[in-house]
Amino acid sequence: MNHYETVFILTPVLSDVQMKEAVDKFKTVLKSNNAEILNEENWGLRKLAYPIEKKSTGFYQLLEFTAEPEIVNTLETQFRRDERVIRFLTTKMEKYAIEYSEKRRKKTNAPAQDKAEKPVKKAAEASNNE
Repeated sequence: MNHYETVFILTPVLSDVQMKEAVDKFKTVLKSNNAEILNEENWGLRKLAYPIEKKSTGFYQLLEFTAEPEIVNTLETQFRRDERVIRFLTTKMEKYAIEYSEKRRKKTNAPAQDKAEKPVKKAAEASNNE
């Protein structure tokens, strides 16, 4: 099993529901081929470096997964067939990229955990003061 990272850009004319539906479609392709999705990031609507199909913005999405090499061809075929996808790039991650990605995930998850814990502490402190 290899680690892969794929970034794809969806056309900006989609609604949030349509965008999530497209992402779910590609996640389903991966899961149906026994891939394990490790990380998913929605980077949102961003400006493109240059116009593609007369569009200057697009919805960026990142999927990090482990899978057999044959699955990449299946996924990329689905990207090519879907007209909502305007660009995509899939790369095999080396060990240093995997380590960096794991550290980055831990770092982004840590502030979310801290925020979740703080209200509990404040509520406990308020009850102690009474």
